[in-house]
Amino acid sequence: MAAPRSVSAAFQEYLHHLGLRDFPCGLGSWNESRLNGRRSPQAQPLGLEEAVLPGKETPEVLVGLLRDQHSPWALPSDCSPQAQLLREVVVLAPEILHGSRVFQLVKSLRMLDKGVEEVDEGLLRFQQLEELVLSANHISRVTSAHLPRTLKVLELCCNAVADLQDLCAQPPPELQHLGLSYNRLCGPSQEKHLTVDFWPNLVSLDLSFNSLTDLLGLVSQLSTLQNLRTLVLQGNPLALIPTYRGFLVDSLPKLSILDDIYIWPEERQHFHGLARQPELIRSEARVVVSIGEMKGLPNPEDFQQLEVGSEGPMITYSYFVTYEFAEGEELEDKGSPEGTEIHQSPTVATLDVDSSAQDTGETKSHQEPEATEEPKPHSARVFSTLGQPWADTIDCSYRKEHIAKDLVGLKSYLEAGTIVSVVEEKVLSWPVDPEENAVTNKEGQELKKNSAKDKQKKKKKKSYEFRSDPPIRSTLGTTKVTLETLLATKDLVATVCDFGILIPEKPPVLEEKEVKKGKDKSKKPKAEKGDQTSQKTKGKGKNTDTAEVEEGQELQPVPLTVRFQMQLLRWPLAASTQSQENVAMGKTQ
Repeated sequence: MAAPRSVSAAFQEYLHHLGLRDFPCGLGSWNESRLNGRRSPQAQPLGLEEAVLPGKETPEVLVGLLRDQHSPWALPSDCSPQAQLLREVVVLAPEILHGSRVFQLVKSLRMLDKGVEEVDEGLLRFQQLEELVLSANHISRVTSAHLPRTLKVLELCCNAVADLQDLCAQPPPELQHLGLSYNRLCGPSQEKHLTVDFWPNLVSLDLSFNSLTDLLGLVSQLSTLQNLRTLVLQGNPLALIPTYRGFLVDSLPKLSILDDIYIWPEERQHFHGLARQPELIRSEARVVVSIGEMKGLPNPEDFQQLEVGSEGPMITYSYFVTYEFAEGEELEDKGSPEGTEIHQSPTVATLDVDSSAQDTGETKSHQEPEATEEPKPHSARVFSTLGQPWADTIDCSYRKEHIAKDLVGLKSYLEAGTIVSVVEEKVLSWPVDPEENAVTNKEGQELKKNSAKDKQKKKKKKSYEFRSDPPIRSTLGTTKVTLETLLATKDLVATVCDFGILIPEKPPVLEEKEVKKGKDKSKKPKAEKGDQTSQKTKGKGKNTDTAEVEEGQELQPVPLTVRFQMQLLRWPLAASTQSQENVAMGKTQ
């Protein structure tokens, strides 16, 4: 098994990549300054005062080759200033390549996305190191004994650090910034390592996008850091609590910037006294989902092919919008429209809808739902608006407030986003003659004989009952709504879900209808039927292909769209939530 890749190994590879031993750097015969081995790296070159031997270049010329962007030896523009400075120093004093003197020149070391897994003791050779950036690697453990004592900035963003115990054993005493965002810190056991006993000079702390949940415990430890001025906690489950920002602002009076937003005196005054009310800090989040207008649904009557007077079924259509929400939450019925149907269960989904188009953003034609459903990457329930009949514009007027108790699960849900779908429900109702459904038992026969008056009424006006088949649900469109911004500083996601142009398939013609057509053809000439069809078309006023050709115009297709928004409630703005939602929905129009 290969040894973990260390910081020292990555640095040696970094030096090789810089080409410090190759032209125009290094100790080659081309460098006139190599003859003066006693020259200090900080001394000014004397190339202009001394004669240059044939075949050699002055340090000034060699440095010029490094700085000229058109030179083949110039570094790419995205390289760090430290890399450029190191190459120039090696030109001026190539003797520093011997031994460990090169480590003493490095004050800032940046190893980004180099596959580093171990912070080894080789870092102690960097005796002047003040900034160490090891972002986007695979580091899970940091031994503080391997860190130079001169360190002032330690950035470990996007790694796999799950425990701070080793880092806090002998931390650098002069450290001013500690960056641990996008790691795996979780649980209340980590807060005890964030006190003045370990970080007496800490000014900036970044713990964003971890899995910290104990707001009260964290604040009690951070309050000991008297020099702390900048704090970033967004992206943690505790940041979803409505009183999160206000409680921090009032509890840490010396804090200047929270989650990259400056704390103004007016905000501090607004939240004054909240720190003395810990009973308001409930480990729950409130999220309001609102669904507005739905447009672009094709009229189902345009695609029905039943003849007038046929004995086919009566078809009724209704449409509703579904969305996913994190499992493990309580429902708040306040503000929901009367009669709203919410489909939920402890399983992944409850609606018998076609899920084959999920996560693709494509639209689908009328079709039967699939028997099984693919598992979701996060545990979620499916909720729906109230089914409504077809209209050019359907106003769903849906609002549901969710109370999420599982903050970690809610964070995972927001990272994954939600799936919004438009579902069509079709019900076929068949006419049934009541006489055919008469009771056949003896008691029923006696009742039938004694109902002569009812028979006379039925003969005068024959009525039909309808037998409805189980509803057929099909997904007309599915799209994914990104919700990651709710984990940062934004409280509202308002969007218009565009499902594209929906072109339903025409239903197949029933066999009984074909038989009836055949009989009609044998009785009536084709021309007569054509006249009848033309009159029928004009009477209904439909835009058929024939009418479009005569008018020379075509209807422009309209995409299927739904207005969707999700709002994370913040204290004390919950009282004015409804007015904010109305404004937000208006902005998306």
